[in-house]
Amino acid sequence: MILTKPSLCLVVLSSGLFPQAMKPAKVSGPPKDAWPMTIGDYSGRRFSPLTQINDSNVNSLSLAWVYRTASGSGFASSIKATPVLVDGILYFSVPDKVWAIDARTGHEVWQFSWTSTGGIHIGSRGVAISGNSLYFETPDCHLVALNTKDGKERWRSQICDLDQMYFGSAAPLVINNHIIAGVSGDDLDAPGYIESHDPETGALQWRWYAHPQPGEPEAKTWPSTEAMLHGGGMTWGAYAYDPELNLLYFGTGNPQPVIAGKGREGDNLYTESIIALNPDTGKLAWYFQVSPHDTHDWDGVEAPVLIDGEIDGKPRKLLAQASRNGYFFVLDRTNGKNIVSKTFAKANWAKGFDAKGQPIPNPAKMPQIDGVLVSPNQAGAANWPPPSFSPLTGLFYVNATDAYSVYYIYDNDIKPEGWGGNDHGGWSQSALRAIDYKTGEIKWSHTWEGTGGPRSGVLSTAGNLVFAADSSSNFVALDAVKGQPLWHTNLGTGMSNSPMTYELDGTQYLVVAAGDTLFGFAMLAK
Repeated sequence: MILTKPSLCLVVLSSGLFPQAMKPAKVSGPPKDAWPMTIGDYSGRRFSPLTQINDSNVNSLSLAWVYRTASGSGFASSIKATPVLVDGILYFSVPDKVWAIDARTGHEVWQFSWTSTGGIHIGSRGVAISGNSLYFETPDCHLVALNTKDGKERWRSQICDLDQMYFGSAAPLVINNHIIAGVSGDDLDAPGYIESHDPETGALQWRWYAHPQPGEPEAKTWPSTEAMLHGGGMTWGAYAYDPELNLLYFGTGNPQPVIAGKGREGDNLYTESIIALNPDTGKLAWYFQVSPHDTHDWDGVEAPVLIDGEIDGKPRKLLAQASRNGYFFVLDRTNGKNIVSKTFAKANWAKGFDAKGQPIPNPAKMPQIDGVLVSPNQAGAANWPPPSFSPLTGLFYVNATDAYSVYYIYDNDIKPEGWGGNDHGGWSQSALRAIDYKTGEIKWSHTWEGTGGPRSGVLSTAGNLVFAADSSSNFVALDAVKGQPLWHTNLGTGMSNSPMTYELDGTQYLVVAAGDTLFGFAMLAK
């Protein structure tokens, strides 16, 4: 139940304008009256320059509207997508469904339902918009284009093979005349890849596989070509883009088999790596491997965040990631060279760093037949919900979990299919942490009550606020500099997406999802 009173300050009509084609944006934050991508802008910072809601008045936040999808139960009904705001309309998705609702009132404009032929319905992480078209992925392996005006289908294009246990869950990204789409899957030993499609027709433009080609130097990180071509590395995470460098950034998933790694000795490139590609050609520019030879299901697909910062007194183009394996990395995004490698949560699986700044796995912490205690657990120190970076505070905010788990092997065959092992969880505790991007030092950490960890993203604003979820279904605002909680409201169930904010007609709104419900907050009417 929401603890605040409804606001009476609602406006019905939309009057905003938006370009007919998404042009490369500066990585400085979304405009005040739009949230044009699920990640906010190409930088993925999830930082808003809005200040109407700030640390001095956040206690006056009120519930403005509620929209419930009533779209089923379980994973298929949970709103994991951050809405996209264009021309006063919010667009968001769950598996097989897309909605357009009025951003001022929460009133439905249209709804689209996809007739599914299968696939894993674990979640839909959002939509992309360019001009009058909306793009989203379906669990049964299609990239679909809709008309933003009425939700009518324009075209569909197959992006993966259900028979190989792939599925679609990622939010696409629009870069000029490219629709970038990744693929998901973990149950068969199939290769991960990322594709680019024509926004007008859906035609495939290029595909990049998350493994080297036979004969390339990186192919030596696999014991055989067969292992490499079946090696995983799914691309179901978030993306970022630097228009000046014309580079697309994303992370790749775990290698296959997931837990039992005896049959794939080596670092297993390009799994568990931060990747930079040219979006026009799909050509690899550079890579950095966050978890060489992973055997713990620690996907490297956490959101990359682009920071225009300063290192040793010099301006640098940077990329930061709080990885699932417990390490915080800062790279030079022009070339992938490492600047910072440091733990941001408990991590006992590595014995140091190599010359590139990549962790060196400790063989004693590989899964064993009789089990071994490892930190973090399989869910990770952080997971897919994105962090946030504030250029005002210089702090990187992430929901982090300290956890231990016993990893074990149940299939000791040289070529197990799919997993070959698992883990059994133990103690865990979560906190919202603020990290100095220059050093990796944790400046403050606010511990959430209870065990387990919130699986939701973070938003920071120029109002000196950070918004996140705790472990008890509370939506919380904290002081961005000090980490002190300033306001909270209980949403009745855990926050399931990443919050976003925008200003329309002089009113700043704050939107967040919990389960199958979208909540819109605003300031109390004066």
